[in-house]
Amino acid sequence: MDYEIFVDMSLDIDVKIAERYGIRFVPMEYMLGGETFRATGPESDERMHNFYESMRQNIPTKTSQITPYQYEETFGPAVKEGKAILYIALSSGLSKTYESALLAVDNMKDEYENVQIEVIDSLSATGGMGMLAESAAKNREAGMTLEENAKWLRDNLTYLNHWFMVEDLVYLRRGGRISAATAIVGSALNIKPLLTIDAEGKLVSVANKRGSRQAMRALAEYYRTRYDARFGNAVYICCADCRDSAAELKNMVLNINPDADVRITMLCPVIGAHTGPGMLSMIFYGAATE
Repeated sequence: MDYEIFVDMSLDIDVKIAERYGIRFVPMEYMLGGETFRATGPESDERMHNFYESMRQNIPTKTSQITPYQYEETFGPAVKEGKAILYIALSSGLSKTYESALLAVDNMKDEYENVQIEVIDSLSATGGMGMLAESAAKNREAGMTLEENAKWLRDNLTYLNHWFMVEDLVYLRRGGRISAATAIVGSALNIKPLLTIDAEGKLVSVANKRGSRQAMRALAEYYRTRYDARFGNAVYICCADCRDSAAELKNMVLNINPDADVRITMLCPVIGAHTGPGMLSMIFYGAATE
């Protein structure tokens, strides 16, 4: 089918899968210290290690939202070629990215004839967006039209499960998700918060565990009780420069489901700037989120 699949760079995805299906990316910018970087595709592990090492040294990080003009620049060449576009955006519960994309599409309809762009509010981030992009690509390969594919994605968004553990509470405090007092007490007690993305695409806290090992066991238990093999066996483990923990969590998943197709990726800088190093997430299709 003659339409392009775009995802913005708040996703994590297996590079080989992205290349196989020709998935395209909407660039995003992030700042490290006084320097600005432009992520145009999945970053190398070496670059991400250096990014998280800089965060450990308290070098400040920031991100910027994609503007409507930037969307028009990215989508424009495909539209000029007469191609339709399916775009998967970062959750509207986490960013204004989705709104900017809709505004850009409206602007482009004024400039070009027969613009066909489906903008999907992923209600997801990181590996969840990667899984949606992979699903969209397989749907396209199976012959789904643009409209059919967009409907399938919207109908199945809530079956994506996102479960996170955070290593250092300071980043949640900076983001205003916990108080300074909670961060101080939690760090002293080695508390690891567990979070999820709810049905509105918002990040919410679900539990606290004492130490990383208990937190990882809790993540594995979420998988045990919630995964749904009807959607396949893909599992994304996205880590913020904590490969050993990711490998341990992978083994836990495989002990539960030996057929699991576990992909470990480094957490993208656009999300990692807000969660900090040591964050570990597990994403899969399963029971519907609430």
